[in-house]
Amino acid sequence: MIYQVRRCLWLFFIHMFISTFTFGGGYVVIPMIRKYFVEKHALFQEEDLLEMSAVAQSAPGAIAVNLSALTGYRVAGRIGALMSCVGSVVPPLLILSLVSMGYEAVAGNRILREILGGMETGVAALIVDLLIDMWRALWREKYMLLPILAVGTFLGSYVLHLPVLLLLGLSSFLCAAKMWGRRGGEVC
Repeated sequence: MIYQVRRCLWLFFIHMFISTFTFGGGYVVIPMIRKYFVEKHALFQEEDLLEMSAVAQSAPGAIAVNLSALTGYRVAGRIGALMSCVGSVVPPLLILSLVSMGYEAVAGNRILREILGGMETGVAALIVDLLIDMWRALWREKYMLLPILAVGTFLGSYVLHLPVLLLLGLSSFLCAAKMWGRRGGEVC
């Protein structure tokens, strides 16, 4: 019982810490979660984190909150998910409250704009690092369809200006065909 309470408090504070010091959206929390949950405490594997990230992205709501719920549930069940969600929501709520109270005073501040621009650069670097790690994981698995689809979808959207709905449908069809072919034609 005491272990469960300590684990839930740890989840609350670690997600509060991660949420406080990550700026730029949901994908930025993934390297931090990997650092604390996979590398430092070995609570789950990196492949599990990649799967949870995909589910968090697919579910409605903020990716960071969804991912905190999934990691909390994996570590301590429902109460862990609740504690993790609350921990990840409290810092942005407090920060936005403070910013909204003093927005008029800092809206035109050039120094603040420069600081936020520097933070955007750091966020971009974290996202590139995450993408490299995801590509390495796919490369180790020797599962080349997803990297090919990622490049093809990017080129189709950015270079050929194809409709996103068409690209999503084609990607879904190719993945389903690959899975259907792998199972020897049996219907799931």
